Amino acid sequence: MSRLTSLDPARQAKHKRRGRTNTIALALSLAAMAFGVFWLMWILYETVRLGWSGLSLQVFTEMTPPPQEAVGGLANAIYGSLLMVTLATLIGTPIGVMAGIYLAEYGQRSWLGRTTQFINDILLSAPSIVIGLFIYATVVARMKSFSGWAGVLALALIVIPVVIRQTENMLNLVPHAMREAAYALGTPKWKVISSITLKSVRAGVLTGVLLAIARISGETAPLLFTALSNQFWTSSLSEPMASLPVTIFKFAMSPYENWQQLAWAGVFLITLGVLALNILARVFLRNKH
Repeated sequence: MSRLTSLDPARQAKHKRRGRTNTIALALSLAAMAFGVFWLMWILYETVRLGWSGLSLQVFTEMTPPPQEAVGGLANAIYGSLLMVTLATLIGTPIGVMAGIYLAEYGQRSWLGRTTQFINDILLSAPSIVIGLFIYATVVARMKSFSGWAGVLALALIVIPVVIRQTENMLNLVPHAMREAAYALGTPKWKVISSITLKSVRAGVLTGVLLAIARISGETAPLLFTALSNQFWTSSLSEPMASLPVTIFKFAMSPYENWQQLAWAGVFLITLGVLALNILARVFLRNKH
Protein backbone atom coordinates (compact mmCIF):
# COMPACT_ATOMS: atom_id res chain seq x y z
CA MET A 1 0.00 0.00 0.00
CA SER A 2 2.84 2.34 0.87
CA ARG A 3 4.56 1.49 -2.46
CA LEU A 4 1.50 2.47 -4.50
CA THR A 5 1.16 5.68 -2.54
CA SER A 6 4.78 6.58 -3.24
CA LEU A 7 4.25 6.09 -6.99
CA ASP A 8 1.18 8.32 -7.16
CA PRO A 9 3.08 11.66 -7.29
CA ALA A 10 5.36 10.34 -10.05
CA ARG A 11 2.40 9.08 -12.05
CA GLN A 12 0.58 12.35 -11.59
CA ALA A 13 3.62 14.33 -12.76
CA LYS A 14 3.97 12.08 -15.80
CA HIS A 15 0.28 12.46 -16.58
CA LYS A 16 0.52 16.25 -16.34
CA ARG A 17 3.60 16.28 -18.55
CA ARG A 18 1.80 14.19 -21.16
CA GLY A 19 -1.18 16.55 -20.94
CA ARG A 20 1.03 19.59 -21.53
CA THR A 21 2.75 17.87 -24.47
CA ASN A 22 -0.62 16.96 -25.97
CA THR A 23 -1.86 20.54 -25.58
CA ILE A 24 1.25 21.96 -27.24
CA ALA A 25 1.06 19.47 -30.10
CA LEU A 26 -2.65 20.19 -30.62
CA ALA A 27 -2.01 23.95 -30.60
CA LEU A 28 0.81 23.63 -33.14
CA SER A 29 -1.35 21.41 -35.35
CA LEU A 30 -4.24 23.87 -35.24
CA ALA A 31 -1.86 26.77 -35.97
CA ALA A 32 -0.41 24.94 -38.97
CA MET A 33 -3.90 24.14 -40.23
CA ALA A 34 -5.02 27.75 -39.77
CA PHE A 35 -1.90 28.98 -41.61
CA GLY A 36 -2.59 26.71 -44.58
CA VAL A 37 -6.32 27.43 -44.67
CA PHE A 38 -5.67 31.17 -44.50
CA TRP A 39 -3.56 31.18 -47.66
CA LEU A 40 -5.89 28.75 -49.41
CA MET A 41 -8.92 30.90 -48.68
CA TRP A 42 -7.05 34.03 -49.79
CA ILE A 43 -6.10 32.37 -53.09
CA LEU A 44 -9.68 31.18 -53.64
CA TYR A 45 -11.04 34.63 -52.77
CA GLU A 46 -8.74 36.38 -55.24
CA THR A 47 -9.52 33.77 -57.91
CA VAL A 48 -13.26 34.21 -57.50
CA ARG A 49 -13.07 38.00 -57.21
CA LEU A 50 -10.89 38.57 -60.27
CA GLY A 51 -12.09 35.58 -62.27
CA TRP A 52 -15.81 36.19 -61.87
CA SER A 53 -15.46 39.79 -63.05
CA GLY A 54 -13.77 38.56 -66.23
CA LEU A 55 -16.47 36.03 -67.14
CA SER A 56 -18.84 36.84 -69.97
CA LEU A 57 -20.52 35.13 -72.89
CA GLN A 58 -17.64 36.21 -75.14
CA VAL A 59 -15.22 34.13 -73.06
CA PHE A 60 -16.94 30.97 -74.32
CA THR A 61 -17.74 32.08 -77.87
CA GLU A 62 -14.79 34.15 -79.16
CA MET A 63 -11.14 33.38 -79.91
CA THR A 64 -8.18 34.69 -77.95
CA PRO A 65 -7.78 38.35 -78.93
CA PRO A 66 -4.73 40.38 -79.92
CA PRO A 67 -3.36 42.81 -77.32
CA GLN A 68 -5.53 45.75 -76.25
CA GLU A 69 -8.61 44.54 -78.11
CA ALA A 70 -11.97 45.28 -76.50
CA VAL A 71 -13.45 41.91 -77.48
CA GLY A 72 -12.15 38.38 -77.26
CA GLY A 73 -12.51 35.15 -75.35
CA LEU A 74 -11.04 31.74 -74.63
CA ALA A 75 -13.16 29.49 -76.83
CA ASN A 76 -10.21 27.97 -78.70
CA ALA A 77 -8.24 27.44 -75.49
CA ILE A 78 -11.20 25.81 -73.73
CA TYR A 79 -11.81 23.51 -76.69
CA GLY A 80 -8.13 22.60 -76.96
CA SER A 81 -7.87 21.78 -73.26
CA LEU A 82 -11.03 19.66 -73.26
CA LEU A 83 -9.93 17.77 -76.37
CA MET A 84 -6.38 17.04 -75.21
CA VAL A 85 -7.39 16.12 -71.66
CA THR A 86 -10.16 13.82 -72.93
CA LEU A 87 -7.90 12.01 -75.41
CA ALA A 88 -5.07 11.74 -72.87
CA THR A 89 -7.48 10.19 -70.38
CA LEU A 90 -8.83 7.74 -72.97
CA ILE A 91 -5.28 6.69 -73.86
CA GLY A 92 -3.77 6.62 -70.38
CA THR A 93 -6.62 5.05 -68.40
CA PRO A 94 -6.72 1.58 -70.08
CA ILE A 95 -2.92 1.34 -69.94
CA GLY A 96 -2.86 2.37 -66.29
CA VAL A 97 -5.67 0.02 -65.27
CA MET A 98 -4.14 -2.98 -67.07
CA ALA A 99 -0.69 -2.28 -65.62
CA GLY A 100 -2.19 -1.89 -62.14
CA ILE A 101 -4.00 -5.23 -62.52
CA TYR A 102 -0.74 -6.90 -63.53
CA LEU A 103 1.15 -5.48 -60.56
CA ALA A 104 -1.55 -6.47 -58.05
CA GLU A 105 -2.58 -9.85 -59.44
CA TYR A 106 0.37 -11.28 -61.38
CA GLY A 107 3.64 -9.44 -60.86
CA GLN A 108 4.00 -9.13 -57.09
CA ARG A 109 6.99 -11.50 -56.91
CA SER A 110 8.43 -11.17 -60.41
CA TRP A 111 11.35 -9.03 -61.50
CA LEU A 112 9.16 -7.40 -64.15
CA GLY A 113 6.62 -6.39 -61.52
CA ARG A 114 9.28 -4.90 -59.24
CA THR A 115 10.88 -3.07 -62.18
CA THR A 116 7.51 -1.70 -63.27
CA GLN A 117 6.75 -0.46 -59.76
CA PHE A 118 10.15 1.24 -59.60
CA ILE A 119 9.66 2.98 -62.95
CA ASN A 120 6.12 3.97 -61.99
CA ASP A 121 7.39 5.55 -58.76
CA ILE A 122 9.89 7.57 -60.80
CA LEU A 123 7.17 8.74 -63.20
CA LEU A 124 4.94 9.73 -60.28
CA SER A 125 7.61 11.94 -58.76
CA ALA A 126 9.12 13.24 -62.03
CA PRO A 127 8.45 16.92 -62.80
CA SER A 128 5.99 17.35 -65.63
CA ILE A 129 8.46 19.50 -67.54
CA VAL A 130 10.71 16.44 -67.88
CA ILE A 131 7.88 14.56 -69.56
CA GLY A 132 7.29 17.53 -71.84
CA LEU A 133 10.97 17.61 -72.83
CA PHE A 134 10.90 13.86 -73.49
CA ILE A 135 7.93 14.17 -75.86
CA TYR A 136 9.56 17.20 -77.47
CA ALA A 137 12.74 15.23 -78.18
CA THR A 138 10.99 12.07 -79.37
CA VAL A 139 7.95 13.47 -81.19
CA VAL A 140 8.09 17.22 -81.83
CA ALA A 141 11.72 17.34 -82.92
CA ARG A 142 11.25 14.37 -85.27
CA MET A 143 8.04 15.72 -86.77
CA LYS A 144 9.56 19.23 -86.89
CA SER A 145 6.27 20.70 -85.67
CA PHE A 146 4.38 21.29 -82.45
CA SER A 147 1.04 19.49 -82.42
CA GLY A 148 -1.97 18.60 -80.34
CA TRP A 149 -1.04 14.92 -80.56
CA ALA A 150 2.27 15.64 -78.84
CA GLY A 151 0.37 17.40 -76.05
CA VAL A 152 -1.99 14.42 -75.74
CA LEU A 153 0.94 12.01 -75.41
CA ALA A 154 2.59 14.18 -72.75
CA LEU A 155 -0.59 14.37 -70.70
CA ALA A 156 -1.22 10.63 -71.14
CA LEU A 157 2.22 9.92 -69.65
CA ILE A 158 1.12 11.87 -66.57
CA VAL A 159 -2.19 10.01 -66.33
CA ILE A 160 -0.70 6.51 -66.56
CA PRO A 161 1.35 6.37 -63.32
CA VAL A 162 -1.47 7.92 -61.27
CA VAL A 163 -3.98 5.34 -62.51
CA ILE A 164 -1.47 2.50 -62.06
CA ARG A 165 -0.82 3.38 -58.43
CA GLN A 166 -4.49 3.83 -57.56
CA THR A 167 -5.56 0.61 -59.31
CA GLU A 168 -2.80 -1.42 -57.66
CA ASN A 169 -3.58 -0.02 -54.21
CA MET A 170 -7.30 -0.66 -54.57
CA LEU A 171 -6.82 -4.25 -55.75
CA ASN A 172 -4.41 -4.95 -52.90
CA LEU A 173 -7.22 -4.03 -50.48
CA VAL A 174 -9.44 -6.85 -51.75
CA PRO A 175 -9.36 -9.73 -49.21
CA HIS A 176 -7.59 -12.85 -50.46
CA ALA A 177 -10.48 -14.92 -49.09
CA MET A 178 -12.70 -13.49 -51.82
CA ARG A 179 -10.29 -14.67 -54.51
CA GLU A 180 -9.83 -18.09 -52.88
CA ALA A 181 -13.60 -18.61 -52.69
CA ALA A 182 -13.90 -17.92 -56.40
CA TYR A 183 -10.98 -20.21 -57.24
CA ALA A 184 -12.55 -22.97 -55.15
CA LEU A 185 -15.62 -22.81 -57.39
CA GLY A 186 -13.44 -23.35 -60.45
CA THR A 187 -13.52 -19.76 -61.73
CA PRO A 188 -10.55 -18.89 -63.97
CA LYS A 189 -8.28 -16.11 -62.81
CA TRP A 190 -9.18 -13.67 -65.57
CA LYS A 191 -12.84 -14.06 -64.66
CA VAL A 192 -12.09 -13.52 -60.97
CA ILE A 193 -10.27 -10.29 -61.81
CA SER A 194 -12.86 -8.90 -64.21
CA SER A 195 -16.02 -9.94 -62.37
CA ILE A 196 -15.01 -9.90 -58.70
CA THR A 197 -11.87 -8.04 -57.67
CA LEU A 198 -11.94 -5.24 -60.23
CA LYS A 199 -15.69 -4.85 -59.93
CA SER A 200 -15.46 -4.53 -56.15
CA VAL A 201 -12.97 -1.64 -56.39
CA ARG A 202 -14.35 0.13 -59.47
CA ALA A 203 -15.22 3.21 -57.43
CA GLY A 204 -11.64 3.48 -56.16
CA VAL A 205 -10.23 3.04 -59.67
CA LEU A 206 -12.59 5.69 -61.00
CA THR A 207 -11.42 7.97 -58.20
CA GLY A 208 -7.86 7.58 -59.45
CA VAL A 209 -8.95 8.46 -62.97
CA LEU A 210 -10.72 11.59 -61.75
CA LEU A 211 -7.66 12.65 -59.75
CA ALA A 212 -5.46 12.12 -62.80
CA ILE A 213 -7.80 14.30 -64.88
CA ALA A 214 -7.68 16.99 -62.20
CA ARG A 215 -3.89 16.89 -62.29
CA ILE A 216 -3.44 17.20 -66.05
CA SER A 217 -6.14 19.88 -66.39
CA GLY A 218 -3.77 22.52 -65.04
CA GLU A 219 -0.47 21.31 -66.47
CA THR A 220 1.39 24.02 -68.36
CA ALA A 221 5.01 22.91 -68.75
CA PRO A 222 4.38 19.76 -70.86
CA LEU A 223 2.13 21.67 -73.26
CA LEU A 224 4.65 24.47 -73.74
CA PHE A 225 7.04 21.94 -75.28
CA THR A 226 4.46 19.92 -77.21
CA ALA A 227 1.20 21.60 -78.24
CA LEU A 228 2.58 25.12 -77.78
CA SER A 229 -0.40 27.41 -78.50
CA ASN A 230 -2.60 28.78 -81.25
CA GLN A 231 -4.43 32.08 -81.35
CA PHE A 232 -7.03 30.69 -83.73
CA TRP A 233 -9.56 27.87 -83.62
CA THR A 234 -8.24 24.55 -84.86
CA SER A 235 -9.71 21.05 -84.72
CA SER A 236 -6.63 19.39 -86.20
CA LEU A 237 -4.41 17.67 -83.66
CA SER A 238 -1.57 17.76 -86.19
CA GLU A 239 -1.16 21.52 -85.67
CA PRO A 240 -0.23 23.63 -82.65
CA MET A 241 -3.27 23.84 -80.38
CA ALA A 242 -4.33 26.34 -77.75
CA SER A 243 -4.98 25.26 -74.16
CA LEU A 244 -6.16 27.05 -71.05
CA PRO A 245 -3.00 26.57 -68.93
CA VAL A 246 -0.65 27.87 -71.64
CA THR A 247 -3.00 30.75 -72.51
CA ILE A 248 -3.21 31.70 -68.83
CA PHE A 249 0.58 31.62 -68.57
CA LYS A 250 1.00 33.80 -71.65
CA PHE A 251 -1.76 36.28 -70.81
CA ALA A 252 -0.88 36.61 -67.12
CA MET A 253 2.74 37.51 -67.97
CA SER A 254 1.67 40.21 -70.43
CA PRO A 255 1.27 43.93 -69.64
CA TYR A 256 -2.11 44.13 -71.40
CA GLU A 257 -5.17 44.54 -69.22
CA ASN A 258 -7.56 42.60 -71.48
CA TRP A 259 -5.20 39.61 -71.54
CA GLN A 260 -4.79 39.71 -67.77
CA GLN A 261 -8.57 39.77 -67.29
CA LEU A 262 -8.96 36.75 -69.58
CA ALA A 263 -6.17 34.99 -67.69
CA TRP A 264 -8.08 35.36 -64.43
CA ALA A 265 -11.24 34.11 -66.12
CA GLY A 266 -9.30 31.03 -67.28
CA VAL A 267 -7.93 30.47 -63.79
CA PHE A 268 -11.46 30.62 -62.41
CA LEU A 269 -12.71 28.06 -64.96
CA ILE A 270 -9.85 25.63 -64.24
CA THR A 271 -10.35 26.04 -60.50
CA LEU A 272 -14.05 25.23 -60.83
CA GLY A 273 -13.30 22.21 -62.98
CA VAL A 274 -10.65 20.80 -60.65
CA LEU A 275 -12.86 21.46 -57.63
CA ALA A 276 -15.75 19.59 -59.27
CA LEU A 277 -13.49 16.63 -60.11
CA ASN A 278 -12.16 16.46 -56.55
CA ILE A 279 -15.68 16.56 -55.15
CA LEU A 280 -16.67 13.71 -57.48
CA ALA A 281 -13.62 11.75 -56.36
CA ARG A 282 -14.54 12.26 -52.71
CA VAL A 283 -18.10 11.14 -53.36
CA PHE A 284 -16.97 7.97 -55.14
CA LEU A 285 -14.43 7.22 -52.42
CA ARG A 286 -17.05 7.67 -49.71
CA ASN A 287 -19.49 5.39 -51.50
CA LYS A 288 -16.76 2.74 -51.80
CA HIS A 289 -16.70 2.41 -48.04
